[in-house]
Amino acid sequence: MSSSEADPIDDTESASPDALTAPPTSVRKRPAPGERRNQILQALAAMLEQPSAERITTAALAARLEVSEAALYRHFASKAQMYEGLIGFIEQSLFTLANQIVAREPDPARQIARVIGMVLQFGEKNPGMCRVIVGEALLHEHERLAARMNQALDRLESLLRQSWRMLAESRGAATPTVAAQAGASLAMAVLLGRLQRYTRTGFVRHPTEHLDATLQTLLA
Repeated sequence: MSSSEADPIDDTESASPDALTAPPTSVRKRPAPGERRNQILQALAAMLEQPSAERITTAALAARLEVSEAALYRHFASKAQMYEGLIGFIEQSLFTLANQIVAREPDPARQIARVIGMVLQFGEKNPGMCRVIVGEALLHEHERLAARMNQALDRLESLLRQSWRMLAESRGAATPTVAAQAGASLAMAVLLGRLQRYTRTGFVRHPTEHLDATLQTLLA
């Protein structure tokens, strides 16, 4: 999905598959198998893009899709499962791209820069799902959703830690494990801070703002 020669923030050109693009509304027809499920997730993600959105109800979601609530429950057993569908999409998108970056880029510093840039650009391009990543959209929802999103973030930090250890070893650090833990923790703080600022400002302050300069400072 991305070239190892690309700029750090150009790794998400295909991070938003057609499965979650805006559904067509010009022609009403019976959805193909699996299509309605995708439409439900599309609508949920779109509703989350409203910066001042209150807790989304299944009634509001059904109204947006012009179906009954019962129709939603034919595809998802609960609203929590709908959010799990979004989290699954986030996980698949981010880790597919992150693993590709690590596999194709031998320089650990560039690995770190490109992974951070990719995640920030994904959040910028998918504001509704950015609210899921930072946990804002999961407030007052089932606690297992926040736990699953936190596990995904822990996986991301672990991936960054591996790259940071390689970087610390290449620089002759006396304690590369400690350096890797500190570096990955700092990277996640920067990453989540920028995504949270994006949602907090109503998607005005983009997470990729001054990204190259930030990454240079982070990796100095």
